[in-house]
Amino acid sequence: MKKFLVLGVLFILPLVAYLFFASGVHNFAKLPVLNDSVGDLQNFESNTKEQITFQNKITVLGFLGKDIYNKQGNAFNLNQKIYKKNHGFRDFQFVMVLPYGSEKSAKELLDELDDIADVSGWKFLFGTNESIETLFNSLKSPHQLDDNLATHYVYIIDKNGDLRGRDGTLKEDESKVYGYDASSVADLANVMTDDIKVILAEYRLALKKYKADRKDK
Repeated sequence: MKKFLVLGVLFILPLVAYLFFASGVHNFAKLPVLNDSVGDLQNFESNTKEQITFQNKITVLGFLGKDIYNKQGNAFNLNQKIYKKNHGFRDFQFVMVLPYGSEKSAKELLDELDDIADVSGWKFLFGTNESIETLFNSLKSPHQLDDNLATHYVYIIDKNGDLRGRDGTLKEDESKVYGYDASSVADLANVMTDDIKVILAEYRLALKKYKADRKDK
């Protein structure tokens, strides 16, 4: 009897585990689209003078505002918890939006971040107050910019320029997640890290499928 029980565990348990994880991949392979009408970045000027766009990039979008030093801790949290773990992904970028006049402060922050990690994926964009407000409002999130045109929240924008997050259907008591509180290490580590993994995995799978289809032709 014990022999059959052991054999049953050896054969059945791996099968159950496989079905469990296969189901998880099927159900959570994509991060929900919350808004497919996010504004573009044409009205902004980058610190590198290159044209920055959402298209074909997975973007973490943030608004650091006029007083960048008040959000410096947020930038370091993001750098440690999100950026350093994922910047090797070629199409992954951080876009931080600031008003004109913040160029010097942004460079100082970038230099400090550069002491910790390769910051080639960090992009600082500068624009007018109106262009910043227009972009932020296009997210249609429940959050607000403060008087310095800043917010603690950052947002995931996919390669089509759509806002990604959680739509509240994963758990009964879960609310929608439009953005992630960069001032909270717990929020970044426990929520945003998982969502970044999901969207990166989604595009890795899509890339593998594309390459497989190309080989078949």
